[in-house]
Amino acid sequence: MAYIDGCVFAVPTANKQKFIDHANNADALFIEFGATRILECWGDDVPAGKQTDFIRAVQATAEETVVFSWIEWPDKATRDAGMEKVMKDPRMNPDTNPMPFDGKRMIFGGFVPIVDLGSA
Repeated sequence: MAYIDGCVFAVPTANKQKFIDHANNADALFIEFGATRILECWGDDVPAGKQTDFIRAVQATAEETVVFSWIEWPDKATRDAGMEKVMKDPRMNPDTNPMPFDGKRMIFGGFVPIVDLGSA
């Protein structure tokens, strides 16, 4: 059964192209190590809520855009093995490949799909 890693984070709006470049490089590693699909989604219609919202979840400022991303894996075992390889890969070293956003405010988690509608 498929497995999904999802995350939400804030990127300085001025760093949009830096983020795209970083994502293209980093996401290629996830694909190399078993992911089947990755989507990086730039916030376009992210409203402020009354109690909670994406903006507050990642403490986004007026100069930042919320990004919603997910990685699709064929199964959790592939994800666990792939994620371990990605995290050990020197190409992910933050000293040589720094994230163009504050990773401390990123929220993420792994999810098991329970409903899957649409064309396949």
